Amino acid sequence: MSRILVLGTSSGAGKTTFCAMLCRYLARRGLDPVPFKGLNLSLNSYATADGGEIGIGQAFQAWSAGLEPETDMNPVLLKPSGGGVIQLVLNGRPSQDVSESKPMDRKGALEEAAQAFGRLSERHGFVVCEGSGSPVELNIMDGDVANVGLMRRLGVPAILVGDIERGGVFAAVYGTWRLIPDDVRPLLKGFVINRFRGDASILGDGIRRIEELTGMRCLGVLPYMDLRFPEEDSLSDSSGRLEGGDVRSAFMANVDELTDNAERSGFDFESLIKFADE
Repeated sequence: MSRILVLGTSSGAGKTTFCAMLCRYLARRGLDPVPFKGLNLSLNSYATADGGEIGIGQAFQAWSAGLEPETDMNPVLLKPSGGGVIQLVLNGRPSQDVSESKPMDRKGALEEAAQAFGRLSERHGFVVCEGSGSPVELNIMDGDVANVGLMRRLGVPAILVGDIERGGVFAAVYGTWRLIPDDVRPLLKGFVINRFRGDASILGDGIRRIEELTGMRCLGVLPYMDLRFPEEDSLSDSSGRLEGGDVRSAFMANVDELTDNAERSGFDFESLIKFADE
């Protein structure tokens, strides 16, 4: 069974869309992908066929993989309710209101995530895991579920996505690699530069330096594309083209265009697949 964890140098780096694109590519190759996000903090949820709730991002990724959404794809969902309260949705069902006085059982949440991952891996050939936010939030890393916690629990190899649109992408990639705990750093195999405008060849010296410093391989530079995808939270970009008879088909047309563009730009999908088998 193949598996890869897509981490971001920050929230909003493009993890969700990248995972959807990867699911689309793998589905075209007949590799039977399935999306997974151990813990998602999302304002927008999607109702599965059995009445459960998952983040809209995992529903989008499921459609990209040619699947219908199910609760194992996002076993732990946190929905901000206001006033410092967050609703915990566990395996698709409301579980408790989390607050400062009533914290979430993070060890229990990680175990639920691991079990859901196991069920998906038994039925599919390639699990595309999405991390949550940044994996190196030092103040909360000990209780991490979707990033370092998943790497430690399941030994999933990972890649980093950095958003050059924000600036400072090389510092973000190197800083994230440097701050990842020593015991899981070897699991970081590669990095992706996302949303670049212009001639990618001008990044060559910077890419080579990061490869030398970290041992990670640059899988590619993905161009900026003015396409709209499902919005998970306030950091999502609500702009971009969205055309079609219905919203779902419009999103799928956009992810097809994104995938086609990545292939044309020479994105190294084959190395990513090799990483997933290590």
